[in-house]
Amino acid sequence: MPQNEQPFTKKGGHKRGKDGEKRDRILSAAISVFAQKGFYATRVSEIAKAAGVADGTIYLYFENKEDVLISIFRDRIGKLVEVLKREVKKADSVEDGVRRIVDLQLGLLEGERDLAEVITVNLRQSSSLLKQYAVPLFREYLDVIAGVIARGQESGAFRQDLNPKIVARALWGGLDGIALTWALTDADPSKLRRAAQQYATLFLEGVVTRP
Repeated sequence: MPQNEQPFTKKGGHKRGKDGEKRDRILSAAISVFAQKGFYATRVSEIAKAAGVADGTIYLYFENKEDVLISIFRDRIGKLVEVLKREVKKADSVEDGVRRIVDLQLGLLEGERDLAEVITVNLRQSSSLLKQYAVPLFREYLDVIAGVIARGQESGAFRQDLNPKIVARALWGGLDGIALTWALTDADPSKLRRAAQQYATLFLEGVVTRP
């Protein structure tokens, strides 16, 4: 998964070079503080301290604390959607496409327990933020999954009696549950990868066409 993408802010557009590095440092610090204290209990000054910048510097890159949280989601999930679109095109089969989806979603969080907690727990604490920012990107993500399911139906590999959109939500829901459990426990990071493999197998058992 690509790690270096030109970041975007509503205040300054694309930030390059040192500006982009500082913005990324602020986001990384925010992930750590949000995971430790929770979104609502976190103060902007605490994010600034963790990032090693002045309080006012935060506002050069973000409008407020909510913008920081949404930027985390957009940066990480936005990259996931972009990579997902490319990877499913490379898949050898629709079954391989499903496995790539599972690996990528959980792979995004592997080794990043704080990020997993922010995305699965903190973002849910604000329904208004979810509706305004997360839902459009989430819908795009589900459309990618539904497209793989639909192609599987067209090829005869997947059952015809299933609604691709519902199947897409079911796939995401299971992965979200795995990520949430992992984020809130002391499970070893390697267990997340094994869970991904097992879940992909279980999921495919339910959608493949039987002779």
